[in-house]
Amino acid sequence: MSTSRLDAECAGLLCVGFDGLTPSAEVLELVRRGVYGVILFARNVESAVQVSELSAALKRAAGRPLLVTVDQEGGRVARLRARHGFTELPPMRALGETGDEGTAFEVGALLGRELRAVGIDQDYAPVVDVDTNPANPVIGDRSLGRDPELVGRLGAALARGLQSAGVAACAKHFPGHGDTSQDSHVALPRLAHPLSRLEAVELAPFRALARAGVASVMTAHVVFEALDAARPATISPPVMQLLRGACGFDGPALSDDLEMKAVAAHFPLEEVVPGAVAAGVDGLLVCHRAEVQNRVVDLLRQAVERGTVSRERLSEARARIARLLSWAAPPGDPALAASRLRLPGSLALAARLPGHAAGPDPTAA
Repeated sequence: MSTSRLDAECAGLLCVGFDGLTPSAEVLELVRRGVYGVILFARNVESAVQVSELSAALKRAAGRPLLVTVDQEGGRVARLRARHGFTELPPMRALGETGDEGTAFEVGALLGRELRAVGIDQDYAPVVDVDTNPANPVIGDRSLGRDPELVGRLGAALARGLQSAGVAACAKHFPGHGDTSQDSHVALPRLAHPLSRLEAVELAPFRALARAGVASVMTAHVVFEALDAARPATISPPVMQLLRGACGFDGPALSDDLEMKAVAAHFPLEEVVPGAVAAGVDGLLVCHRAEVQNRVVDLLRQAVERGTVSRERLSEARARIARLLSWAAPPGDPALAASRLRLPGSLALAARLPGHAAGPDPTAA
């Protein structure tokens, strides 16, 4: 295999972020290099029409299936807000308080319809962490609740709703970030739970989502000491084996952002990149700096050339990402975007949820 072909195959395991309301030169170069996806943040959002134009521009630049992705959970983790023209939803804890699968499916379908309207193909939702630690600084009301059965049941319904609207769901953060007392964006959380506790609490929702056909799963940068005292889940073969074995999920496993301090401040990139793919992670999320994104591709290519990551493992990961890319839609028509958002039925559904705050009506005079 030529170096250039191998380089493109390795780039094809990356989803990257960038700054700006239009595609930057750096992200366009990464698209040409072969990344499978681009993640949008608030820094990329000005209005619904602009997001639709941005999604279409990225897909046209790729000239092939390209996944545009976003974190759109509701509550504090939502990049697309009422001020941008979208239906605003309360935190997912409010959905959990309803206990109703039908409502969860409707909420997922609402999210999916609005994301699809602006050319977004994947939502990093639902959060299926079980909120067993009231002092958790990063999950809290992002979780559907404190009961594993409820989290799995409503999380599965929400994922089915998203996917009914043509948007790939992503269950996160495997194998569970709900009981941590630290935020993996800034520190490396550790949990000492025995496997019996993980099986009963943390893993139960992921089993439910796997049965429901969720399109993807995202890993947590959390050390589970009973399984691997040295490495977080993202680069730990024993933890990742639970996803395939105990949870029965054979779809694409995606890392959380490799620039988060839980990994970036504790492990060199030279260990993280081959370690994650060798452990069983199929897609690498690198959200911020182009120099890091390009270095990740280089390090993965070098690991394959050395045999640290086998070509068979690379092929397996690429096949799983190809399944995810089946959700990638062609460029849409930005002129139609706004007419498909904040529809009366969507606003009525949001208003039924506990803690609802609609946000300003962008069409009001």
